[in-house]
Amino acid sequence: MRRISRITVAGAATASLALALSACGGTSTSAGSSDSKGDKGLAIAYDVGGKGDQSFNDAAYAGLEQAKKEFGYQTADVEPTEGETDADKEQRLASLAKQGYNPVIGVGYAYASAVKGAAQKFPKTTFGIVDDATINTKNVADLVFNEEQASYLAGVAAARTSKTKVVGFVGGVDIPLIHKFQAGFAQGVKDTDPKVKVLSQYLTQTAEEGGFASPDKGKTAAEGQIEKKADVVYAAAGLSGQGVIEAAAANKVWAIGVDSDQYEQEALAKYKDSILTSAMKDVAKAVYNLAKSVEDGKPETGIVRGDLKTGEVSLSNSNPKFADDAELQAAIKTAKEKIISGEIKVKSS
Repeated sequence: MRRISRITVAGAATASLALALSACGGTSTSAGSSDSKGDKGLAIAYDVGGKGDQSFNDAAYAGLEQAKKEFGYQTADVEPTEGETDADKEQRLASLAKQGYNPVIGVGYAYASAVKGAAQKFPKTTFGIVDDATINTKNVADLVFNEEQASYLAGVAAARTSKTKVVGFVGGVDIPLIHKFQAGFAQGVKDTDPKVKVLSQYLTQTAEEGGFASPDKGKTAAEGQIEKKADVVYAAAGLSGQGVIEAAAANKVWAIGVDSDQYEQEALAKYKDSILTSAMKDVAKAVYNLAKSVEDGKPETGIVRGDLKTGEVSLSNSNPKFADDAELQAAIKTAKEKIISGEIKVKSS
């Protein structure tokens, strides 16, 4: 366990960090620890969309906040910048490690190259990456999830809820990670009711085109699916998913959220009655657990996977209309049990 000073950090320490990171993205920090190397705690670098996406990045921030509260140390969270390169990302992570933050986590598969490069430069620092399992470096934890399993359950919910026998899927970017969401969702729909049609659309081919950060694109896509009679629309699109939820609310159909429990998100409160459920992955828990492993002196490394069995992917039950539907809940429970037992094998592509 690291030794933690209880001396309040002077403003100069915060200024030093801000200066070090100014060239590679904005940052916010919280004081409460010594500024000497090795005394600082968890730092995260956000994916496209940044903090406030009410989804993926905000889940990572929740894990950071939990670690900060429990361990009483200084943390940092850093925003991405438009048009940044892998070198920019690596510089951001390296700067955090040089400042003494440990662990340092890149939130999103786009950090793969940067995490690998920074980890090689700072072998005594534990790094993490969310949603990538390709790094294979001894001081890196690959935090990954079986998103397709939660998406399957979302498909069960969509198929049993739909009155028009048409449901929609909106993916942010046409990449293998988002294919997992689509594949699981479509399988869950078809296994529940083969007569239900699934409309699928990806917003962009690359993240740089804004697929994860453009609510307007999400809204337009959802409106197109709703015009084709979709009455349940599932989005796996980061910040763009807010547009999908807005379109669903405006047209009085159901939306299914992703990653975080979007029914409970303050920024989406005016749409909450249209959010049936959310296919969640507990990024917050994964981020916190990595921080705790470092704090305990036994850093996690290698592939760390969350699934239905571990409870790190799931469906939310916050909407009473969803939670109180006994037949729907029974169908979801049965599907979950079959996935965990292996009776149902969920496709990932």
